[in-house]
Amino acid sequence: MMLRKYNEDYGLKHVVSKGEEGLKKAVFDLLKLKSGTSFSGDTAKNESALVILSGQCSIQGTNFSFGNIGSRKDVFSGKPTAVYLPSQTTYRIEVSTDTEIAVCSTESSLKSKPRLIGPNDVTEVNLGVLSWNRMAYFIVDQNVEAEYIFVGETFLQPGRWAFPPHRHDFYNLPEEVDMDEIYHFRFKPANGFGIQLSYTDNRSRDDAYLVRNGDTVILPDGYHPVASSPVDSLYMLWFMAGEKRIFLSRSEDIYQWVVKCENLLKAIK
Repeated sequence: MMLRKYNEDYGLKHVVSKGEEGLKKAVFDLLKLKSGTSFSGDTAKNESALVILSGQCSIQGTNFSFGNIGSRKDVFSGKPTAVYLPSQTTYRIEVSTDTEIAVCSTESSLKSKPRLIGPNDVTEVNLGVLSWNRMAYFIVDQNVEAEYIFVGETFLQPGRWAFPPHRHDFYNLPEEVDMDEIYHFRFKPANGFGIQLSYTDNRSRDDAYLVRNGDTVILPDGYHPVASSPVDSLYMLWFMAGEKRIFLSRSEDIYQWVVKCENLLKAIK
């Protein structure tokens, strides 16, 4: 089952472990802390992106200290703040308000440095047109010295799609690169819902998931379009991991005309 249901609680929750459901690299955890508490961690053999979903905290370790970071009351309240941590990094998180952090990780041997990615460092991108128009934030991209991870957020207004269906299953430049992916969802209002499809070219997997607030979907391969309900706003944290960190995918053949239409509409704006 590619869908992981959300069990809200304080502490560190392991949502997706290494190697689950055909994933080669990606690991995903959620950390929720009460105001005034702290958490100590160690990236060990992993590089990690700590994306602050809500709340405010300080994150420090040997030779780095990022104080009073995070400005969102929830994921729909502005641009994100994140911290990139390379492997073999011990750290401590202290929170001044109730805080929730998404931890996106993969094994890595890169000798990089911890980096604070503030709201002004995030790249805002407008994707799609018409009913598949959506806004995205690139958080950990080529501008961050990481080895395998690429992390961002996408927002769908009510009734919108993340479309056309695309995959990133093979290393085949300039069309496609091979990447694991994990989607994590939040909704406004919190009792809203969306639909996640997940299917392969040969339809060996041809699934649809009803996704609710806090759910996570594992996407080791195949196409994975998403839709928000007609009256609910959808937030999606997406985390890709692969040998080549490029925002590049191949649309399904039967929807290549949609890509051409989209490019034409953008050109005449």
